[in-house]
Formats: sequence, C-alpha cells, structure tokens
Amino acid sequence: MTDLRIGVMFDRAWDPAGLAAFAREVEALGVDDLWVVEDLGWNGGMTAAAVALGATERIRVGLGIAPAPLRSPALLAMEIATLARAFPGRFTAGIGHGVREWMRQVGVAPRSPLSLLEETVTAVRGLLRGERVTVDGRELRMDGVQLVHPPAPDAVPPVLAGVVSPKSLELAGRVADGTLVVEGMGPDDLRTARALAERGGAGPDHQLTVLAFLGVGTAPEAPEASRDGRDAALALERVVAEHAAWLGRPVEQTFSLSGTPAEAASAARALGAAGAGTVVLRPVGPDPLGQVAAVLKELRG
Repeated sequence: MTDLRIGVMFDRAWDPAGLAAFAREVEALGVDDLWVVEDLGWNGGMTAAAVALGATERIRVGLGIAPAPLRSPALLAMEIATLARAFPGRFTAGIGHGVREWMRQVGVAPRSPLSLLEETVTAVRGLLRGERVTVDGRELRMDGVQLVHPPAPDAVPPVLAGVVSPKSLELAGRVADGTLVVEGMGPDDLRTARALAERGGAGPDHQLTVLAFLGVGTAPEAPEASRDGRDAALALERVVAEHAAWLGRPVEQTFSLSGTPAEAASAARALGAAGAGTVVLRPVGPDPLGQVAAVLKELRG
C-alpha cells in the first residue's frame, strides 16, 4: 500500500503548549498528516491547525472535526479559506454533527442534525469555491454571502464529513469531498462506509480517512514483552473499552492497531485494502512518537 497516507493525531488530552514541537517531530518522522481535534472544552480546532501549519513546512494538517451546530458556516469558511491561502494544499477540514449532549450543553442542538450538516457542508464548500451563497434551509439561513479571499481555484481544500450512522454516511457521499471515519471501525466497516457513500452519490475521488487507536511496544528486541509494550496494551484496552461503549458495539468488534509494530502495520494495510486513503494513528500509552516511528518503519522500511 505505497499510496496509503499515514497521519498522526495530536490527542485532545495533551497540552496545546506542546503542539508546535510535536508537529515538528511528527514531520521529521516522515508522516503525511497531522490531525488536530475540536471537542467541547478541549482545544480550538482552527487555532490548533494554524499552530501546526505554522510550525511545519510539508505535512498536511487535518481538523477532525468542527461541530456544525457550534460554528457559523460563514465563519468556518472564512477560517478555512485563510489557512488555505496561507498554506495552499496543506489543510483539510472535517465537519460533523457534534456530540449531541455537548451541543445541548451550549444551547445549539439542532432540530435536525442531518439537515444542519448537509446545509453546512454544502454552504462551506460553495463559499470555498468563491460562490455567492444563499441558503433557505430547514436549519440554516444565509443571504448572498461571499468570501473576499477564497482559496485559489486549484487549492480549494477538501471538506470531509465526520460521521458514524448509516444515514450520515450516505449524506457524506452526497455533499462532502470525503468521509472521516471514527476510531474503532475496521475493514468491514470501511467497506460499508464506502457503499453507503456511493449510495449517496460519491464517486471514485471520494476519500475515506479513518482514525485508529494505536498501542504497541517500542523495544526492538521484543516489543510485545517490553514494559512499554505491556503498558501500551493496558492503555489501549481501557481506551477501546470506553470507545466501544460510546459506539454501542462489543469490545471485540472495536478495531485498533495493536500487538507488535509489524502486526499494527499489517492492520493499517488492511484498512488501506478496504478503501482507506489515509489512516490516522491515535497512539495511547507511553512513548507515542516511538510507537508511530516503529509502525512507520514496518510500513515503509
């Protein structure tokens, strides 16, 4: 899978004061992408993306995800366009429903999450293309909005829909440039996501980007038996159990990259074979950059 892009997530739990240094280290490892997170109460996604882009020279930075209810599509398009003008070809943004409970906390939960996401993604993509956008939708109203500084026509960043449910995955195929697939989804899930996106109208250029928990040992002589290996396995077990509960599926059906670096690399290749264009590693446990480096060595060595 030589064309499989490999990204790394800057975890929301990590202090953003370390983001610039982390971004430089990740770039030095040779990864393709660095993904930042926007969850309520954690880091601001667009500011985090700007920090990462300013600290690096080559890698693409992804935002996963901006919650549609929390952000005005006009402001979101303005911010995406600013980054696209300043760092052409190096930014991509994911937009999603947002966690329903969090959206209620701040009083922005929509009547129809599906309608709001469709109207938001459509409006943002139109604005980024330089169009004058008017929307009279179920959730969104815009009257002749146009960007003064849209991205250059050959550098319009892709907008992905970060979604989970079948209806939302179909919507992603209808309105977005690609789909951002959450952690825990394995090869069969990706094939289903592709089929649903195609049902929505996605063509062959519709990219699947999948986030994946990573927990491996980094001791070269026997990573599965090292202390870091045991600690990574325990940390991964806890995280996967929590995520499985959120997804509402059994732990044994919640996919992750684990075991030795070679086994984790094999699992990443399986995601690529199932249709992922980009696999974004979310390392848990000790030595996150060491884990990434170990898996990259197996993938590209």
